Amino acid sequence: MSHLSRRSFLTTSAAVAAGTSALGAAQDPKTIPGFDQTKTDYDPTKEWKPFSDRKIRLGIVGHGICKFGLAFDLQNHPNVELVAVSDLFPDRCAEMAQQAKCEKTYPSLEEMVKDDSIEAIYCATDAPSHAKHAILCLQHGKHVATAVPAFRGDIEDAEKLLECCKSNPGLVYAMFETSQFHDDLYAMERLYAAGVFGRLVYSEGEYCHPHSLGSPSLGSYKDWRKKGCPMWYPTHATAYYVGVTHKSFLEVSCQGTADFEESRRVPNSIGNVFTSEVGLFRTAEGGISRMMVCKSQGEYLEAGRIRGEYAGYNHTFTGDETGRKRYEEALKNGLQLKKPALPPGVQAGGHGGSHGYLGDDFIDAILRGRKPAVDVIDALNMTVPGYYAHLSAMKDGETLKIPQYSL
Repeated sequence: MSHLSRRSFLTTSAAVAAGTSALGAAQDPKTIPGFDQTKTDYDPTKEWKPFSDRKIRLGIVGHGICKFGLAFDLQNHPNVELVAVSDLFPDRCAEMAQQAKCEKTYPSLEEMVKDDSIEAIYCATDAPSHAKHAILCLQHGKHVATAVPAFRGDIEDAEKLLECCKSNPGLVYAMFETSQFHDDLYAMERLYAAGVFGRLVYSEGEYCHPHSLGSPSLGSYKDWRKKGCPMWYPTHATAYYVGVTHKSFLEVSCQGTADFEESRRVPNSIGNVFTSEVGLFRTAEGGISRMMVCKSQGEYLEAGRIRGEYAGYNHTFTGDETGRKRYEEALKNGLQLKKPALPPGVQAGGHGGSHGYLGDDFIDAILRGRKPAVDVIDALNMTVPGYYAHLSAMKDGETLKIPQYSL
């Protein structure tokens, strides 16, 4: 099993490197965890080849505390012409334009969408506005990508976003879920599609973002980060089932943990006191998933693992005789488990080396007229379960059904 041992070594090495980088970022107060430039494994022999010489005329919105608008290197993609940038704050907008070497700016997305020369927009705006902003772009005939989650807090936004995507079938909607292009999830998705695992019996996803007591909280537009609950931002975790299988969760029972110090256990504007929430989900295959969003101390995590009928994956592949046979046959038939090289000038970036790949996937999906890595159905299947998980936690773990979506 030379393929297994060599691949295991490479994957483990990459995981250790990424883990070390993430831990270092958590200890450095100047670095937002997840935004450090983590190492990522890829196959340098799989060179990027242009599908077209056409340049997508792009607008980018959002240069807040995370500087997320330019983080995906869309402005450097060889198939992109950056037409304009926008931020509600003039100083941020000016800094964004300077960094992107873009002369044209707009004071808001509402103004940018009126520009008929712009074909596509990436919205790195506040999370509660993601669905509204995506809908606005689609209604103005623009392809659109947004940061995660697909919506935050208002469950009606899920139906509105889906209906808008259905009404605009020729336009690409993508959600930039970073876990989708983690080295391990990338491999899991391909092995699952090849039938190597069989059905997934059990899966886990963990988004753990430690925040030291007494230190200032991460800023946000209109303090949106302070007006929700952990499971309203679940996609870094839920991707480790939905992004692997492209299937859904059917129901959930969830528990929350409040601050142990009663003096700090003050309900926020939506009545939430939980700092961490853990949900147990029934999957569309009949399996079980444990998904966690946690702010306790420890390492920063966007991680997950899966266990199937014939094989599992936790940094490395492990399988029984059937699983190993399927694994070897898949490799023999040309299955690629490593990401290909990125376009020239595009960096892999942070969040496990996912940024550049998400940006490239969005542009490629537009050029080829195909579904992106995380389309509207995957985006809702990653986001909506968190909404119902929190409702369950508020009801002491009552099992709740989760809506199912289709195009």
